[in-house]
Amino acid sequence: MHLHKEVEEHLLRDTFIKFTGEITQMPPVRSHVKRQYRQREVYYSEIIEISGKDVLFKVGVESGTYIRKLIHDMGENLGVGAHMVELRRTKVSTLSEKNNLVTLQDLEDAIHMYVNEKDVRLLNQCIGNIESAIDFIPRIFVSDTTVDPVCHGSPVAIPGIVKLTDFDKGELVAIMTLKGEIIALGKSVLSSEDIKSIKRGVAVKTDSVIMNIGTYPTYKKVN
Repeated sequence: MHLHKEVEEHLLRDTFIKFTGEITQMPPVRSHVKRQYRQREVYYSEIIEISGKDVLFKVGVESGTYIRKLIHDMGENLGVGAHMVELRRTKVSTLSEKNNLVTLQDLEDAIHMYVNEKDVRLLNQCIGNIESAIDFIPRIFVSDTTVDPVCHGSPVAIPGIVKLTDFDKGELVAIMTLKGEIIALGKSVLSSEDIKSIKRGVAVKTDSVIMNIGTYPTYKKVN
């Protein structure tokens, strides 16, 4: 963050406190969303270093918050103006630079091993798996016979659920195989408590299918 004029440190820190919590923000002119005021949450902000008019800080925000606009608004509030010089994203959901980053050299080596030696192990380590990116989403685990219908977009019926975590009605839910593989994402029609107490009916409506059709066999109904 570069301030257009120097300000007293206590005023700067007061402004950071003011812009923590729920804020109202107008998306910038060059954005892919409708330009209208909307509320976003700033979870925390921490000044790391102040050097003249340059301020290095760390901030955690709700998805959809524009950091460039946040800095502009803080500059306006201070009465001196400010703009963003550099932005470094260190964490998204459960993924962070501490345990998920690889170098371009690592990726190049992994691709070389895959192309020339058909060894996919290093490539898998570099790319990771989608399951690790959705650890925070509630889950239902379904029987093998339920997997293929879900791959075709069918909703999940209660009899097909083997186990589940806790969630409320209307929540985003990950639909998983018994091996822990992601099949799809869906919206819960019932809460987890309701599902446990009801024997039949639709539990989750399938939204975004991730697993390829045919990964699991199709089971025919036996009359």
